[in-house]
Amino acid sequence: MPAATVSEEQDRWEAFAALPEDARRAHERPSRARRVLRRLLDGEILAAMLLSLAAAAAYTWPLALKIKEGVPSDLGDPMLQTYTLGWLSHAAGEGENLFDTNTLWPAQDSLLFSDTLLGYLPAALFARDQASAIVVYNVLFILAFALAAFGGYVLLRQLGARVAGSAVGAAVFAFAPWKISQFGHLQVLSCGAIALSLAMLARGHGWSLRHGFKPERQRPLWIILGWLTALWQFSIGAGLGVPFVYLLMILGLIALAGWSVKRHRLKWGTIAANVLGGAVFSFAVLWLADKHMAVSASRPEAERSWEYVRHFSPAWQSFIISPEDARYWGEAHAPAREALTWPPEQTLLVGFTAIALGLMGLVWSAWSRRIRLVLGLVLAALVALAMGPNFLDGGRWAWGLLYEYAPGFDAIRTPGRLVLYISLVLAILAAGTVTRLADRADRLAHDNRVDTRSAAKAPRRVHALLFLPLALIAVESAPVLEVHSPPVSPVAFSELEGPVLVLPAGGHDGVVQFWSLDGFPETANGITAFTPSEYSAVKTASLGFPEAESVEELRSLGVSTVLVVPSWLPGTEWASIDVDAPPLGVDVERVGGAAVYSLG
Repeated sequence: MPAATVSEEQDRWEAFAALPEDARRAHERPSRARRVLRRLLDGEILAAMLLSLAAAAAYTWPLALKIKEGVPSDLGDPMLQTYTLGWLSHAAGEGENLFDTNTLWPAQDSLLFSDTLLGYLPAALFARDQASAIVVYNVLFILAFALAAFGGYVLLRQLGARVAGSAVGAAVFAFAPWKISQFGHLQVLSCGAIALSLAMLARGHGWSLRHGFKPERQRPLWIILGWLTALWQFSIGAGLGVPFVYLLMILGLIALAGWSVKRHRLKWGTIAANVLGGAVFSFAVLWLADKHMAVSASRPEAERSWEYVRHFSPAWQSFIISPEDARYWGEAHAPAREALTWPPEQTLLVGFTAIALGLMGLVWSAWSRRIRLVLGLVLAALVALAMGPNFLDGGRWAWGLLYEYAPGFDAIRTPGRLVLYISLVLAILAAGTVTRLADRADRLAHDNRVDTRSAAKAPRRVHALLFLPLALIAVESAPVLEVHSPPVSPVAFSELEGPVLVLPAGGHDGVVQFWSLDGFPETANGITAFTPSEYSAVKTASLGFPEAESVEELRSLGVSTVLVVPSWLPGTEWASIDVDAPPLGVDVERVGGAAVYSLG
């Protein structure tokens, strides 16, 4: 070493030695938080995050370019969910009751009539008006796919899959073709936290499918984070939340039974984290569930009859039928969709690539034979449950048991959404297949070496070939995504005297709710999982509008303003309304191509 370099090094050492002991310790060993942050930024996790975001943006293209223009899929449920985000922002900012919205007047606690999106409240705070609400909704729409891809990847890595296997499995879970038919349901697409919370809980307990339980790998902090992430998932919507709660209960009972037999050594921190995290999760879930159950108990119209569930439930062939808007299979499967009673909930193709890899994974995989047997049985059970009343013997011994005896399942409209868990099981099986291929490639490379005393891996180009299934998954999953811009309100809603009724009612209620973000006047219109009796009464009273009898009935119900949009009238029950005729005893103002009737 040159003399100048030696001198500089000695000066640095003397300066370091002159530091206080605490400062020297900080320089010698970075803090735990800094080490974790460095690991995140320098390694695989950051790459997985970025690639998940890129894949989600590509999958939902061109939404990222039109993020301010409108919403994907249609102007029905996406408008409701955009409104919901705006309402959450308004209610939180003004200190109002989150559950008692301004729409579906005069019904109380109307936010609980469908999935609440409460978990998105922090993001919803940025939805301050109509334009920003659309942006927030679209950002969450894209991030839902990114979180599903990232959550699926980290779960599979935690279970023991190799990088290629985890990437393929994550693509199966996040971008399965059946999700295209759910583009109008943000609460269904928001499933990534299911996989992410399972990954955290497995990591916290030091457990994986491939290596079993490792006591030295227990991390109580990950357990607490896993429970909190699971709670966040439930708070988005009970539709996915209810089955997820039962899944956690089943996994918890299995873990408890396994511990009672093998008596694994658990840290006190692990036990405490489960008690604390499980308690917070349970109390919060019970609180939200109690509110939903109170609504169901007080409203007979909210009941899901067995025949109603049957109408939306899939058939055997549903699991190999693609949604209409799938770019590759959509048109080819059009004849098959004609035989379905409700295609949007019955086109449940997970992907033929995923099915092929999953079936292969049942017989040839990195997972043990026992694990594969369990996964195969779980897959069969999920198919039986997802078919609801359309399974053998009318589903009596499958979905019928949950419908009758498991609280919460009788409120689920379609069992077919359990295809989410079919996707997850196939993702695990597919990851096992690709991981076995990666292991086999490394073993062949090691066996072909002259010096076999040290391990060897196959060349990178060989491992790169294991990512080829991603191309097939991408082709099968590619959607035809259209962005729809909501019409501009013909009047300023903030200037209308509430309660307001917009006619025709029903078909455009999501847009009406979106319009009501301007001032949040009490509005009778609204989309929900069922039609509240109050709204039914208002619509019935309005059928003869603007005749005197109809006007008096609406007045008696409390309606102050009726807004009629002429362009929406054709083909509806209100098609006979003549907005140009002067009504008797009612003030009317014609503005923006619409008619505003003040009932007084």
